[in-house]
Amino acid sequence: MERDLAWEGCHNVRDLGGLAVAGGGRTRWGAVVRSDTPDRLTPQGWEAAAAHGVRTILDLRTPGQHHAEPGLRPAGMTVVSMPLDQPGDPGSELYGTPLYLRSFLDRWPDRCARALRAIAEAPPGGVLVHCVAGRDRTGLLAILLLALAGVAPADILADYELSAARLRPLYALLGQPDNGLRVAERMAAAGTTTAEAVGAVLDGLDAEAYLRGGGLTSSDLAALRARLTTPAPADLTRVAT
Repeated sequence: MERDLAWEGCHNVRDLGGLAVAGGGRTRWGAVVRSDTPDRLTPQGWEAAAAHGVRTILDLRTPGQHHAEPGLRPAGMTVVSMPLDQPGDPGSELYGTPLYLRSFLDRWPDRCARALRAIAEAPPGGVLVHCVAGRDRTGLLAILLLALAGVAPADILADYELSAARLRPLYALLGQPDNGLRVAERMAAAGTTTAEAVGAVLDGLDAEAYLRGGGLTSSDLAALRARLTTPAPADLTRVAT
């Protein structure tokens, strides 16, 4: 299956399924999808989301960032509003760059845990997680989800870096400068790179301990893992006799 999804109106949509996890198995297809804002989805785009199995939408945006056209979202999809950022948050000057990730993780484990609990408690069906561009806030939760599932750091970094290329056509369509260039300039000014900054976040990250510290229970964590992963296939090898 193809992780990159073509939903008309969105540009940065991908399924978190199909990634290898420690001990065998894979992340589950259709369980969690990450995207830029679905406000731009056309009716055909919404149909594609529904056909992909999305039944819950976890919206990480703050009030004032919502511009959805009424009546386009299909019936049967529940929206859960879970703003990650609050006005006046310290570290907000780092938003829009990978430097935001460590700053946010250090300050707000309770907010991260609350958002992931919403995924754990979602009814059957796929969960669409999004912010505006689908890169930073969405990327933060994707990092935690994939780390909890046991995905290798290199694969988590690769998933994060996909957003830069996926968003480039969107900025062109909107007549705006490529935001990836601005990010690269800010990272260079800070003496680092996206790969180094995300790598530093992943280095030694114990997602389970972090999320427990934010308030998740053993039941929450088990529900997340069950939603996110499929077990390794049984070894069917038989010794000939």
